[in-house]
Amino acid sequence: MSSAAIHQVGGFDTTELKGRDLLELFVAYTLILLTLWTVGTTQRVLMLTATTWIAATALLSRHKGDLYGLRSVRVRRSWWIVIAAGFLAAVAVAISVRIGTLHLPSSFEQHPWRAWAYVFWSFAQQFILQDYFLLRLRRLVPNIFVAVGSAALLFSLAHLPNPLLTVATLLWGIAACALFLRYRDLYSLGLAHAIFGLTIAFTVPNAVHHQMRVGLGYLAYQNDARVHSVQPEQPDRVHASMGDR
Repeated sequence: MSSAAIHQVGGFDTTELKGRDLLELFVAYTLILLTLWTVGTTQRVLMLTATTWIAATALLSRHKGDLYGLRSVRVRRSWWIVIAAGFLAAVAVAISVRIGTLHLPSSFEQHPWRAWAYVFWSFAQQFILQDYFLLRLRRLVPNIFVAVGSAALLFSLAHLPNPLLTVATLLWGIAACALFLRYRDLYSLGLAHAIFGLTIAFTVPNAVHHQMRVGLGYLAYQNDARVHSVQPEQPDRVHASMGDR
């Protein structure tokens, strides 16, 4: 076999394919970070740009195996992941009931549809993490452990500066990547992700996770809390308080 044939896959030069993978990852991650650290119209434009870039490059990928995770035929082998996530969630809820931290997040109370939106977003995150980042990193990095660790680390860093979510997503990212390489099923992982995320939202006080915000949104929530904590009491509230006495 000629050296030219060795360095080609499906008629394409492997160096060219790796360069394309690296470019797609760099642009996608840069757009994601920019989206998380901006607000208003700029954030919406960047979000649309990031979504378009990821969707287009995933669909036009020369590696058709990149979309295998969307096939539902493997769900019957990985259903236990959802059961395990549900069991851990039940334990967390039981603990939160005992210590008094179980609550209905105000954002879900005001807009119930946001809970379902979070489920959809959980699936989207798993697609980006697994089908997009992990599989490209596997082609770029020979060592499977380095590829899994790199994907999980990138996933975790995107949740800064939220300390709880940064640590939680690092651990979940490692586990999810390992499970994906074994089962190639996004549906079980997406549902497990949603279960874990909603469990955190319902069992951990907002003061800790700032309503599950990351990036600039986390800092904005922190600043708003500080403003309200030092804001002087309104005159009508002072008079009402004195009247009660």
